[in-house]
Order: sequence, then structure tokens, then C-alpha cells
Amino acid sequence: MESLLIQYLPILIFLGIAIVLSLVFVGAAVLVARQNPDEEKLSAYECGFEAFEESRMQFDVRFYLVAILFIIFDLEVAFLFPWAVSLGDIGLYGFWSMVVFLGVLTVGFIYEWNKGALEWE
Repeated sequence: MESLLIQYLPILIFLGIAIVLSLVFVGAAVLVARQNPDEEKLSAYECGFEAFEESRMQFDVRFYLVAILFIIFDLEVAFLFPWAVSLGDIGLYGFWSMVVFLGVLTVGFIYEWNKGALEWE
């Protein structure tokens, strides 16, 4: 039983070093960096509107649409990597299965494009 636990020792050492280094880097950034936020640094970014206090504020549906489209095409890429690595082992059936999968995603992409879902007004 002890020999099995010894095999995990490098992982624990790695995690310990990673945690210590991340704490050192964050602490050094807090101590060394100048902290002088101005109006430009505190302004809204990425989302396009000011921060809000009430959590029941309505969002534009386009934010959700962009998030859903990102998830769909991110998953497509996540399936492509293992498929490409194992393409030599899975043969013709695996190749045509992925072609059908990519075809369905392409049809969905064309549909979204035609409906104007990718246009930001």
C-alpha cells in the first residue's frame, strides 16, 4: 500500500510548487505594482455596459447567442483533436463519422449565418 502512495509523491510535490509559486507571483504583483486606478482603468470593458448593482437587470439576448455559438464551435474543436490523433486507428468508419458530424455543424453554421445570428447591430 505504501508503494502505491509513493507513486503520487511527484504529483503532490508538483502541486505544492505550483501553489507556492502562484502565491509568490500574486503577492509580488500586489507589493511591487503601482496601485493608482483612474477613471479609464475602472471603466466597463468586454461586456459593453456599466457595472450594475441589481442582479435582475435584463441583458440583450445577443450576449447569450454569442456564448452559445462559442460553446458549440468550441466543442467542435474539442472533438477534432482526439479524432485527428486517432485517425490512423479508427479507419474509414471514424473518418466518415466525423465528416457527418462536421457536415451537421456546417449546416447549422450556414443556417445561423443566413438568419443573421452572427451580425452584431
